[in-house]
Amino acid sequence: MGFDDTYKLSAHAVITNDEGGVLQVRATYADKSWGLPGGALDLGETIHEALHRECREELGRDIVIDYLSGVYYHRVYNSHVFIFRAHFKGNGGITLSSEHSEFEYFPVNDLTPVQQVRVQHCLQFNGEVQSAKF
Repeated sequence: MGFDDTYKLSAHAVITNDEGGVLQVRATYADKSWGLPGGALDLGETIHEALHRECREELGRDIVIDYLSGVYYHRVYNSHVFIFRAHFKGNGGITLSSEHSEFEYFPVNDLTPVQQVRVQHCLQFNGEVQSAKF
């Protein structure tokens, strides 16, 4: 990779409910897929700043970041994804942005295969940040 080459970076949160379900949001754009809350970093933003901003924008809630559990490369998007364990700060409901049509808490086994790996790494975090290529 050359000095002037660029690729995408994003940060996403694994947030669970009391039953252990994993929060997913459904996009209103592209293929309208389900995914973890979060998104692309803006120019000059750290991964932590991006995750806080994205969760406020997408969920209408502030979060507390517990830890970084993994960094994953996705060939299709030429991107690196940072996965964090997080929880909501304070009480309140979720207010979705126009980028998402619904939210739901899913059992880990109901997630896509890639999401299952990333979420399992996160929920079974032992202090070592994981990485993988997809």
